[in-house]
Amino acid sequence: MPTLISSFRSPALAAKLPQLALILITLIWGGSFITVQYGLNFSSPIMFVGLRFAAAAIAVTLISLKSLKGMTLKEIIAGAVIGLMIAIGYGTQTVGLQTISSSESAFLTALYVPLVPILLWLLFGQKPQVMTWIGALFAFIGLLFLTGNGFAAMQLSFGQTLTLLGSIAIALEIILISYFAEQVNVRRVTVLQLIFASLFCFMIAPVLGESQLPEFHWHLAGILVGLGIASALIQLVMNWAQRMVNPSQAAIIYAGEPVWAALFGRLAGERLPALALVGGLMVVLGVIVSEWKPKFLRKEPTEELKQDLS
Repeated sequence: MPTLISSFRSPALAAKLPQLALILITLIWGGSFITVQYGLNFSSPIMFVGLRFAAAAIAVTLISLKSLKGMTLKEIIAGAVIGLMIAIGYGTQTVGLQTISSSESAFLTALYVPLVPILLWLLFGQKPQVMTWIGALFAFIGLLFLTGNGFAAMQLSFGQTLTLLGSIAIALEIILISYFAEQVNVRRVTVLQLIFASLFCFMIAPVLGESQLPEFHWHLAGILVGLGIASALIQLVMNWAQRMVNPSQAAIIYAGEPVWAALFGRLAGERLPALALVGGLMVVLGVIVSEWKPKFLRKEPTEELKQDLS
C-alpha cells in the first residue's frame, strides 16, 4: 500500500496529470454525442442546447463567484461573440443529430481542427505549415467517404451540411478564444460565453418554430444536469491542462473524441457503413497530421508557445 500511495506522489505521474486529464475529458466529450441524441427524444434541438448551456453556466458560475468581480466591457464583448459561435456550432450540430448518427456527427465535428489554421490564414493571413494542408487533404478525403459516395460525388445530406457548418463555427470559437485570451480574465469570459450561448439559443428558438420549453421529464432533467456539469468540467480542465500541454499534443488527444463517440455509438447499437468508417478514420488521421510538426519543419528547437484551444 505505501508503494501505491507513493506512486501517486511521484513527479513522473504528476507530470502526466494534464495529459491524463485531457484524455478523460475527451472520453466524456465523445460520450456526449449519444447523450444529446437521446435527449432529443424529450426536447426540440435549439431549446435543448439553450437549456444545456444554461445548466453549464450555473455550474461554472457557482465555482467562479470569487472571479466575477471587476468584469470589463471587453470581457462582455468577448463572452458575447464567443457565445454566439457556441450557439451556432452546437445548435447546428444538435439539429443535425436528428437525422445522422452520433458517430457520424462526431467525425464531422472533428473537422474543426484542420479548419482552425486554414481560417486563421483566410482571416488573419497566418500562413499554415505544410502538414496542415496534408492533414486537411486527408480530412477532405474522409469527408467524401463519410457522405457514403466515395470519390463519385460529395452529396451532403441536410444533417451532414448543418454539422459541417457547426464545425466551422466551433473553429471560429477557438480562434476567438485565442484572440481574447491575453486580454481578458479567462474564468469570467468562460462564465459569460456560456450565459450568452444559452441566451442566443433561447432568442433563436422561437424564430425556428420552437416557442415552448419542453415538458418536464426526469430523464431530460438528468441529461441536462449531467451535460451541464460535463461542459463545465471540460471547459475548466482544458483551461488548466493546456497551460502545461503542447498544443499539438493536445490536438492529437482531442482527435480521440470521435473515436470514443463511435465506440459509445456502437455500444448503443449504431452501425456505420464500412465506407463511412473509413472516412471517419481518415478524418481522425487528418486531425493528427494537421497538428504534427516534424523536427525538420520546426524553425526553433525551443518549446512551442502554449495556446488555449478550448
